[in-house]
Amino acid sequence: MEHDMQHDHINSDNNLNSKLQYHDENEHLENENHVHEHHEHERDESHRLDIKALPAASVVGKPVYRVKIYSSNETIFCVPENEIVLSVHDQVVATTRYGKDLGLIQCGPVACQNASEMDVYPIHRKATENDLQKIQMHREKEGTAFKTCRQKILEHGLEMKLVATHYLLEEPKILFFFTAENRVDFRELVKDLVSIFKMRIELRQIGVRDEARVLGGIGICGRSFCCHAVTDKLNPVSIKMAKEQNISLNSLKISGPCGRLLCCLGYEYDFYHCEKSSLPEEGRKFVIDKEEYYITEVNVIMNVITMKSVNGRFLNLPTASFHRDENGHWEVNSEPIGENSKTV
Repeated sequence: MEHDMQHDHINSDNNLNSKLQYHDENEHLENENHVHEHHEHERDESHRLDIKALPAASVVGKPVYRVKIYSSNETIFCVPENEIVLSVHDQVVATTRYGKDLGLIQCGPVACQNASEMDVYPIHRKATENDLQKIQMHREKEGTAFKTCRQKILEHGLEMKLVATHYLLEEPKILFFFTAENRVDFRELVKDLVSIFKMRIELRQIGVRDEARVLGGIGICGRSFCCHAVTDKLNPVSIKMAKEQNISLNSLKISGPCGRLLCCLGYEYDFYHCEKSSLPEEGRKFVIDKEEYYITEVNVIMNVITMKSVNGRFLNLPTASFHRDENGHWEVNSEPIGENSKTV
């Protein structure tokens, strides 16, 4: 998706559009991140706004740190430019895909053996007192910039929601993160913002899950959002994951404040999937004590399989009662009720 930019001061690059996917059994939604930038004195349609990572060959064997960027709550992998002694929880100035900014070392160092599958950026220095004071000044200005931009959005009648504003640490540039359901033509908005702030303006469209990651909040579990406090990797989550874990499919219980399925549904899915693959599936029929039963629930935590007869009788059996014979057919051993019985 690409906006048709006519004004001489607007740069765009549709190649920068990265896709964020949300998978559901009954739907498939894609939110493209649209990036638009306004420069006061230049135009280059092929200009890539995202800062490129270091060449993979240049970081092999070097100590790699995981750094959390304060402005977007993203984590990136970084290597020091020189012999800097760094520790966990140190604040550093590093290059990000937006430009130079402040971040927090979360873990490391780890020797990099293969950087071909990840982007690695440089750490320039430890944050100084001047850097921290500058960030504090920027945060005060960000509140004003947010109000100004939101007012201009209302004046232009644009259907977009402003999420956050950020001044880069060492570049005369302001980032505006926003969400929108449809395509938005904000060329006039960009011109207004440039005339007010007299610096580079970058607007980035993000998805609703990104919004939750940037802003943070408290989830239904009473703890901080996973995407904000645990991990910034927004992996696909499907309704199948909830079914596999015998979780109620009530949308109010399995959806987060962002309106998407809870990220935590994917945390234990592999365990449930692996355990259930070695047990008979729901719906499989057995004959026990001359009565036909079918499995209604497989509880891998309690190691119990619940069965129901055609007459409405329920039966709970331990998972150890089920095994396969030499031909691969499931058998059930229910000693309190009757003899061994094969599936039908």
